[in-house]
Amino acid sequence: MVLNGKQATEVHGDHFDDRMMETVMGRLLQVGVLLASLVMLVGGILYVRLHHSIPDYKVFQSGPQSLRHVGGVIKGVAAADPDAVIQLAVLLLIATPVARVAFALVAFGIERDKLYMAISAIVLAVLLIGFFRSQ
Repeated sequence: MVLNGKQATEVHGDHFDDRMMETVMGRLLQVGVLLASLVMLVGGILYVRLHHSIPDYKVFQSGPQSLRHVGGVIKGVAAADPDAVIQLAVLLLIATPVARVAFALVAFGIERDKLYMAISAIVLAVLLIGFFRSQ
């Protein structure tokens, strides 16, 4: 990164500071959303190519049971199933803020900020328990 003609390491030194942490977090969120959008676009194109009829939206039809688990989504993506590709995009979109919290935990660890490490760890634990607990 260049700031006013100087490298970021010249301005901030070689340490990891708050500004760099914010920059990396921002990029992480941007990349996550852009990746999810790209995957969603690919899934939408595949869906339109394979489904030529207009669906009946008066009757709710649940998605396939296999797409309710990550393993099923991965198998569906490998088989170029449009529904699985779209589901993968949704999972990527959900994973983006979770990755941000995980990065924050690591970044606060590098900064040795114990309070924010604890807060980030609690938030990450709540998110992961919410995602992975069985209902």
